Amino acid sequence: MSNWNQVDPSFPDEPLSLFGPGTDSGTFDYFTEEINGEGGASRTDFQPAEDDNVIVQGVQGSRGALGYFGLSYVEENEGAIRALEVDGGDGCVAPSAETVLDGSYTPLGRPLFIYVSDQALARPEVAAFIDFYIENDETIAEQALFIPLSDEQQEEARAKVESLTGA
Repeated sequence: MSNWNQVDPSFPDEPLSLFGPGTDSGTFDYFTEEINGEGGASRTDFQPAEDDNVIVQGVQGSRGALGYFGLSYVEENEGAIRALEVDGGDGCVAPSAETVLDGSYTPLGRPLFIYVSDQALARPEVAAFIDFYIENDETIAEQALFIPLSDEQQEEARAKVESLTGA
């Protein structure tokens, strides 16, 4: 499909312009896996960009455009672009920090993880960094324009680290 009226005949005769992250992006990987059902499976007629601001500008500057990128870019460009609600099976849900945290913005709300090997976690400085990270998650997430962990997720992370370090 290359035109909106191919999606639905009642839609305008308007070209479909698609924007998204490049293939090296974790967002690209997540989107293609969750939405297309296969990691890396994507149309080739979209305009990829490694900078989400370029994607926002493409969507903003092209009538009939669609793009995907992180929620923080939607929030930063409120009024210039419009976020779509998604229906993960329980009715349409708008994207927000709350709907991502509570899991209702599914399948598009995605978690981000940090991974530490058992060998690295045995080092006191690494364990101290992980403790610092968990304790300061909210500040770190806000500065990175991410959604911080919920209280439950933070407790779960603490318990996991404690079980691995014995502390």
